[in-house]
Amino acid sequence: MTALTLTPNIEIADDFYADLLAAHETLSKDESDAFNARLLLILANHIGDRVVLSEALSAAAKAAGPR
Repeated sequence: MTALTLTPNIEIADDFYADLLAAHETLSKDESDAFNARLLLILANHIGDRVVLSEALSAAAKAAGPR
């Protein structure tokens, strides 16, 4: 089991962010949302560790703030 990494861990993060933005440039809101959902599921499958994925869900909920 691996712990969730919340510190910066992407090589050349600015380039990845630019690629991510470019992937959305021509998409409508619905297409962009669907793209994000597919990307999330692909990356979740790659991680594969259910405990880490649960930690990620909790971290994302906390980052969103109170509802």
